[in-house]
Amino acid sequence: MKKLLTVSALVLSLAACGESGQNAGKEEQNQSSTGYEMSADALAEHVKILASDEFGGRAPASPGEELTVRYIETQFREAGLKGANGGSFIQDVPLVSVETLENPGVTLKKGDETVDLAFRNDQVIWTRHQSGEATSVADSEMVFVGYGINAPERGWNDYEGIDVKGKTVVILVNDPGFATQDPAVFEGNTMTYYGRWNYKFDEAARQGAAAALIIHETKPAAYGWGTVDSSWTGPQFDMVRADEGASLASAEGWITTEATDKLFTLAGLDRAALKEAAAQPGFKAVPMGVTFSTAFDSKTNHINSRNVAGYVEGSEHPDEVFIYMAHWDHIGTDPTAEGDGIYNGALDNASGTAGLIELARKYAHAAEKPKRSVLFLAVTAEEQGLLGSAFYAANPLFPLDKTVGGLNMDGLNYYGPTHDVTVIGLGNSELDDYLKQAADAKSRVLMGDQEPEKGYFYRSDHFELSKRGVPMLYPGAGTDHIEKGRAFVQGLEAEYLENRYHLPADEYDDSWDLTGAVEDLRLYYDTGRLIIDSTVWPNWREGSEFKAMRDEQRAGK
Repeated sequence: MKKLLTVSALVLSLAACGESGQNAGKEEQNQSSTGYEMSADALAEHVKILASDEFGGRAPASPGEELTVRYIETQFREAGLKGANGGSFIQDVPLVSVETLENPGVTLKKGDETVDLAFRNDQVIWTRHQSGEATSVADSEMVFVGYGINAPERGWNDYEGIDVKGKTVVILVNDPGFATQDPAVFEGNTMTYYGRWNYKFDEAARQGAAAALIIHETKPAAYGWGTVDSSWTGPQFDMVRADEGASLASAEGWITTEATDKLFTLAGLDRAALKEAAAQPGFKAVPMGVTFSTAFDSKTNHINSRNVAGYVEGSEHPDEVFIYMAHWDHIGTDPTAEGDGIYNGALDNASGTAGLIELARKYAHAAEKPKRSVLFLAVTAEEQGLLGSAFYAANPLFPLDKTVGGLNMDGLNYYGPTHDVTVIGLGNSELDDYLKQAADAKSRVLMGDQEPEKGYFYRSDHFELSKRGVPMLYPGAGTDHIEKGRAFVQGLEAEYLENRYHLPADEYDDSWDLTGAVEDLRLYYDTGRLIIDSTVWPNWREGSEFKAMRDEQRAGK
């Protein structure tokens, strides 16, 4: 593990913020006329600090949160932003953490035969119940429910004709479109929300299941077992639920492909044949003739995490706002790890947070002040299920019907300039038109999601605002390097996903070339200005599941 900053150097760095703030005040008059130039060096400095060992992986409710929130607030304040929460830069986000204790096992039984599944090697199990009571699921009948989808508008219900109350459902990851690659089935290769793990657990709960297990497969899940192991062990955060999670399944979890083979062998079922059948319309859930048992204790804590929100007030329409956002959190530190247990999260998402700070500086020192207000929102607990953005969407600091749109950053370009810009969800909203106009001016092209089967549109914070009607952009790094081409970028992306994504190896590296990130940020700035300095209200396009809500928000405005 690289020691990017010693503790003493970090303290000096944060203390120096006060001095730089004094200098910033002296420089502000010059900046306001000449404008602030975002730079690779400035981005690198932010990332080095946020992804340093001293920040401990930036987990919510950790000492790393305190350092992170203080750093972002200081940067926003010194840039000249106003606190968006009644003058404060802090929006409290009440959460509950539930941590599975020890190493709970799972026992599968059929007649006199039993199969034991070990924690982390074969399965990862947890509960979202917030009462603090022990979790126990005993001799629960197991049912294979295919993709675990109930989608009336698509004429698809994997739970039709079977009662799973009190039972344990076994579920395939992703959706039937991915399995068939048929564009007439769901969205073909493009994952829908029905393919996401959180939908599957929630639907299992709605059906009354006592437990729900998702079968892990790397390709349809879009990540390896190491990501499951790192992301679903340790404290798991959730919103504060009025019923303390009683409406959810008692136990939720993932099982490995190898453990799944053991389960289907024990059940005497042909896994491959059932998987194929599950991708066809009219699939019927299959009782497995196997029972599921687990028991474990959990530790529940009520905590307060924080979003950080600053804004530049609009000169003509201050009550209307455009949002730039990024999540500041990562996974934290695994105290049980041998060797390096710090999940530094340099790319994910110290880089996006750094970009947010630089854009804030750019807007605050613009020669011409934006006509609409611009909100810079650093949200917490994205890695725990988009919780900080969900809280903001439910408790907005600017009314959602006055929110023109927004742009989310989750991982910047670290390998240099590209001809193209990837847009996750390209074609969903009219915001694309403004991004294209800005890109055309720079001789750059927009590219749609190159891996739509991975469901990235549903995996970052813009989604929580989208669900409530606000048009959102989610652009990312391009794939066609100006000098080295696509193969170079594809190699880097594959290496990152295999060796660094949600792992301790996601660290800042001096070999990073952030000049491409700066070009992307300039593009995001230009795109924002086209919208912010106009009177337009971009909407979702026809056919989008979010358009009806936006139309209702804007009715009569």
